[in-house]
Amino acid sequence: MNSEQGLVARPPVVVVMGHIDHGKSQLLDYIRKSSVVEKEAGGITQHIGAYESEVKCQSKEHGHETRKITFLDTPGHEAFSKMRARGAKIADVAILIIAADDGVKPQTMEAYEAIKKAGIPFVIAINKIDKEGSNPEQVKAQLAEKQIFVENYGGNIPIANISAKTGQGVDELLDMVLLLAEMEELKANPNKNASGTVIESHLDTKRGISATLLIQNGTMKKGKFVLSGKTIAPVRIFEDFQGKPIEEAGFSSPVKIVGFNSAPEVGASFQTFNSKKEAEEEVKKNTENAPSNKATESAPKDDSKAKITMPVIIKADTTGSIEAVEKEIMKLADEDVSITVLRKGIGNISEEDIKLSYGTKSPIALGFNVEMDSQAKDLAEQFGVKVKTSDIIYKISEWLEEEIKKQKLLIPREEILGKAEILKIFNRTKNKQVIGGAVTEGKIMSGKIIKIKRKDFEIGEGKVAGLQSDKKETREVGKGEQFGAMVESKIEIAKGDTIEIIEKIG
Repeated sequence: MNSEQGLVARPPVVVVMGHIDHGKSQLLDYIRKSSVVEKEAGGITQHIGAYESEVKCQSKEHGHETRKITFLDTPGHEAFSKMRARGAKIADVAILIIAADDGVKPQTMEAYEAIKKAGIPFVIAINKIDKEGSNPEQVKAQLAEKQIFVENYGGNIPIANISAKTGQGVDELLDMVLLLAEMEELKANPNKNASGTVIESHLDTKRGISATLLIQNGTMKKGKFVLSGKTIAPVRIFEDFQGKPIEEAGFSSPVKIVGFNSAPEVGASFQTFNSKKEAEEEVKKNTENAPSNKATESAPKDDSKAKITMPVIIKADTTGSIEAVEKEIMKLADEDVSITVLRKGIGNISEEDIKLSYGTKSPIALGFNVEMDSQAKDLAEQFGVKVKTSDIIYKISEWLEEEIKKQKLLIPREEILGKAEILKIFNRTKNKQVIGGAVTEGKIMSGKIIKIKRKDFEIGEGKVAGLQSDKKETREVGKGEQFGAMVESKIEIAKGDTIEIIEKIG
């Protein structure tokens, strides 16, 4: 049978990417005549969204007909880089949007690299041309500096000047997208069971675990069973992108299935089977053939040198959000602070989550777009677990950053009170020795800790057990004066060594 047999043209999947606040969601709002931006927390997209739109072609080449396009809206915030990369990977065409009044930004370039890596055709949309101070030509020049050459500017990348607010240039942009899609000759087989990619998974406290799926081939019908990895769901609660119940859906359609036995992995592929038994047999077959990953599991990071370990629980509304929160908070770790994720999962912060933190020092629970169960609140107070929930990701990371600053203030610090050069060694018994020296900076004090250095390398520590000046007992000796001292240390001090007299604070 010819592999081309049964194939028909399918609608393109178009990903919209760009820097935060450059107008990705606003462009989709205009196309769909909706107002998603106003609903987003803080006016920024923090989840990947999938929408279907009927687009009327304006050009004669397309005969002014209506075409269907599936759009993917990706977050622009830096924390969601993996989500953007996935968006580019599953799309057929990309729109890289750049604000005419703001120009090329870090996430613009990151989005461009993701598009390039995915190897998909794209069009650049210079947005906000209606705003005062907008300068599309400057944006083109900035792109050229980054070796990105658009049409009429030394290259062949299509470009459109638009206003997502007024709709100016949007029709021309969509015609460009359809032209790029036509050149890709996108086809699929409607007679096969649906397969595709998991866009997002989510825990609905009332209905259970759901997933947004993008069908890339075949047709999905009610009564079938969906398998992704080892997770299975019946196609029973079956909805389109608007949340309306449906009986079937074809390729390029985003759909929601409720009833998975566990959260499917975001970015994973899915297949559809005629029965649950077929799906379970596929799981069994995949498990038997799967190579053992014990040898490839990465060892835990050695943070033994860190002075503070922060045990953290991450809960969020979707698996993609968990990924972004984890990425954002891990940027706060440094040589003094290690962050250990005790647990991460979708859904509210629960009593079980708080119990898990019992026995750890300074535990923290973070919730993104979720709440905290009432029983968990009482237990958190009892166990001393600090909790932060928010629907804006950077507010969570800002809060944690402040908590880290407070913890750092409690780190024992060392203040150097003085330095001295060792001129003579008088005698030594076991862990004690009598030395003679001269103070070169600050002062030496009886009872204080010293650090012993040899050729600028620290070789150990000790303590000044007794101090003399001019053969008289004294508490301290200042700069430029000589002294004799009894030092307690396991390290054998030698002539020419230097010592630093330190005060441990905290």
